[in-house]
Amino acid sequence: MQLPKRLFAALLLTVFSPLAGLVSQSAQAQVHAPRPWGMDMQPAANSLKQGIIDLHNLVLVLITVITIFVAVLLVWVCVRYNEKRNPVPSQTSHHTGLEIAWTVLPVLILVVMAIPSFRLIYYLDRTPDPDMTVKVTGHQWYWQYTYPDNGDVDIESRYIRDEDLKPGQLRLLDVDNRMMIPVGKKIRILSSSVDVIHSFFIPSLGVQRYAIPGRTIELWLTADKPGVYYGECNQICGPDHARMPIAVQAVSEADFKAWVAKNKKAASIAPAAAPIRMLASAEQTAPQEIRR
Repeated sequence: MQLPKRLFAALLLTVFSPLAGLVSQSAQAQVHAPRPWGMDMQPAANSLKQGIIDLHNLVLVLITVITIFVAVLLVWVCVRYNEKRNPVPSQTSHHTGLEIAWTVLPVLILVVMAIPSFRLIYYLDRTPDPDMTVKVTGHQWYWQYTYPDNGDVDIESRYIRDEDLKPGQLRLLDVDNRMMIPVGKKIRILSSSVDVIHSFFIPSLGVQRYAIPGRTIELWLTADKPGVYYGECNQICGPDHARMPIAVQAVSEADFKAWVAKNKKAASIAPAAAPIRMLASAEQTAPQEIRR
């Protein structure tokens, strides 16, 4: 009798321990990430995602009704018009009312789907008076975030290896440098790539757009509440494409300004040591006769 109890306890621990890690990661900020046994979309963190969920629910209802109707109709035809119950089949080859019905009804269904779909696509495509701009560049295999409105602050974001993970950090989702944005601000994203096609994908923020070499693609996002919003490159961009996570942290405007000031200070200190490193590197790689 002890074995089933132990197995049940192990199952509960396996399922709920990751959720406990998500909660313990931040007591004040929400964490938006995939959850064990998740069967639905991630909760909406802004109006973009909510619009996507609403359209999904509408289409789900339509296809469910259509599937049930076709299944019932198919069963009814098989029972009512089988050879035993209908030994003399009808010779009718055309039925005007039926042909009008199966032409008009699909058109009406498509119209019902098209109107909210086109409205949502237009809403996702247009950047409505952005408060700031962030340039997102995909590399093999990491992300680069540049803030042209904030002194060209530039950071590189790489995933944290398994052996370096700290308690509460998520495997293959947490990064060393998160993309920071202020809460409630409309952020224009300019996505591009320097090598292959990547994908800037954050489910809870309703963001999915390619980063293509030689092109700059515009999108926008906003976070209604403070928190950490996880995504990833879901485009097959090479052997390490599963190790290109995205972590966007939404903070207050004051905290964001402090973060910008900190990175500006770090950037102003870094170039002082750069010439020395470049000179040492040049001396190491120079031919022997040049050194003499």
